Amino acid sequence: MERPDARDAVLRDRRVQYETAGLDLADVADDPIEQWHRWHEDALDARVAEPNAMTVSTVDMHGVPDARIMLARAVDRFGFVFYTNYESVKSRQLNARPVAAGTFAWLDLHRQVRVRGNVERVSDRTSDEYFASRPRESQIGAWASPQSERIDDRAELDRLVEAQRIAFDTADEIPRPAHWGGWRLVPDEFEFWQGRPSRLHDRIQYRLVDDRWRLARLSP
Repeated sequence: MERPDARDAVLRDRRVQYETAGLDLADVADDPIEQWHRWHEDALDARVAEPNAMTVSTVDMHGVPDARIMLARAVDRFGFVFYTNYESVKSRQLNARPVAAGTFAWLDLHRQVRVRGNVERVSDRTSDEYFASRPRESQIGAWASPQSERIDDRAELDRLVEAQRIAFDTADEIPRPAHWGGWRLVPDEFEFWQGRPSRLHDRIQYRLVDDRWRLARLSP
């Protein structure tokens, strides 16, 4: 017979009541990107840590979900853009199955936004412009890191970084490596989730049907 673990009891018995204002169809914008920006501004005002952090979920070669947290660097009518190494595991997964889900969790406000859709690479020009805006050390890191590949230890990574630092020592500007750039999640479905008391949460769904956003309320 399994004996209960005290740590399990801590997880089981923890309760937080979400005493927050509700969310109704009449409260939200007709366009989900506009609604996302409204909530993002609220998160900024509330000083939520990393308010543009997005859990990006992909599908691996065996059909198994895979997820990691990225930073959304552009959000507009075209979708959600994040940047990474094109030779990384996530990029290989996106090349094979160009679909993804994104999740924003603004826990201080008891809010969550889920996004799903197809994924595409952004233009070279867009990647170049963003890369140029990055701090120089981050640019060097993009050149140095064999992302997702095994390395012996931290010292090996430090050596790779130092080699690139020396290589670009006299360069006024560091060009973007061809293996690094942006992906855009192009949504066809959103869900805005607002925590409410007794776990009777508010959920508003947007689905793209015939190029128009259709709204519906979902049961918690």
